[in-house]
Amino acid sequence: MKVVLIVAAVLICVIGAADAYIRLAPINPDRYAVDGLAKPAGNYPETGGFQAARTLDDPQAEMEALDGIIAGTARTTRVRGSAKDGYAAYVTRSALWGFPDVTTVWVDGDSLQIRGHLVFGKSDLGVNKARIEGWLDEAGL
Repeated sequence: MKVVLIVAAVLICVIGAADAYIRLAPINPDRYAVDGLAKPAGNYPETGGFQAARTLDDPQAEMEALDGIIAGTARTTRVRGSAKDGYAAYVTRSALWGFPDVTTVWVDGDSLQIRGHLVFGKSDLGVNKARIEGWLDEAGL
């Protein structure tokens, strides 16, 4: 019985430490970089993420509208830039474990680019695609 309690206590400590690391570890600033990532209009699934590009008459105005939608998303925080700058980065955390996903939105010429990707692991289980497509649908893009 004593061994079972010790194993359970160690397991709880390991899970707690992993959760703390996921929630508190700083995110490498390179995760917010967008240089060279702009794509032609379309949708682009990626390993662990998703990118979409839309050619628009006024991408800056659409980015400002999209920023309001993103800012209203649960567990999402802007961590870099602003819509007025034409570049913004956000972190959205999962409800249970707090896994971070980084989303960058930027204006590139006449296009609006949005890219979301995981920070930990290899598969986001389609979460970034669903989130980005939901935001774009809500913005009418």
